[in-house]
This record gives sequence, structure tokens and C-alpha cells, in this order.
Amino acid sequence: MSGAVVFLFPALLAFAASSDLLTMRISNRLVLVMAASFFVVAIAIGMPLEQLAMHVFCALVVLAVAFFLFAMNWIGGGDAKLAAATTLWLGFGTTVPYLLYTAIFGGVLTLIILSLRRIPINPVVTRFVWLERLHNRQSGVPYGIAMAAAGMFVYSNSAIFERLSA
Repeated sequence: MSGAVVFLFPALLAFAASSDLLTMRISNRLVLVMAASFFVVAIAIGMPLEQLAMHVFCALVVLAVAFFLFAMNWIGGGDAKLAAATTLWLGFGTTVPYLLYTAIFGGVLTLIILSLRRIPINPVVTRFVWLERLHNRQSGVPYGIAMAAAGMFVYSNSAIFERLSA
């Protein structure tokens, strides 16, 4: 398998982060591409069926918890789907560190954005819809950025990365 495939997951995460930053939205299509590409890569590298099943189970557990958080209005629906698609790639071995880093990076991101929202907006910024939205106190925080950063941070410790980079 080509060495470039090792960059597929980080590229998809980067796209999710930039999409969330610019639009405050993570598309269903992106999440489906991330999930489908996992299966293609897992089959191509000969991932054992038991390990593949554990990755799927892990993603389903995260999806269930994330949708509970979404139902409580604590996270966005795109964040819930992105968390599940990301853990599909990571599996159980790196999901707990991923979730911990997501919480840490998300907390720092939230504090930074809340601090910046206290500063009066420069009229130049209003030409950029995404910056104006980001500055709006009624708007959420693009948590997909923290989730993508956490995913990239732990990816090199995942079983799929090890198989791809071998």
C-alpha cells in the first residue's frame, strides 16, 4: 500500500477542522468519506476481522455517548459524528487518549475564543463572515478543531498507522 495513504486520515481531519472553523458545520458527506475510507484501508492492509469489529464497536460506543451529549445540547451533531468516525480509525487503544486530548484542546480553544470575543471587533474583520461568526457571543465554538488536533496527536500511536507506516 502506498505510503501516501498514511496521510489520508490526517487530511480528512484537517478538512473537518477547517470546515468547522469556516462554516461551524461538519458535513455528513465528510464523515461518511472518513468512515468508508477506514474500511477500504483496513481491508487493503489486511486488518484481522476481530480487530476491525473492535474498531466498529468502539466507534458505536463513542457515537452513542456523543449523541447523548448532543441530545443534552452540550455538543453539536457534527461533533458527535466526527468523534465516532475518528475513533473508527483509532480503535480502543488510542480512543481514551484521543478523548482526553480533545477535552484539553477543546477547553483551551474555548477559553481563547471566549477571551477574543471580549475584544471589540475590528471593522476589517466584518468582511470575513467566518471571523464575524466566530466573534459572535451567540455562536458556538468550532470544537471540530480540537477534535481534529487530538486525532492527529494520537494517530501515530494507533494500530492502523503502525500497519500503514511499516
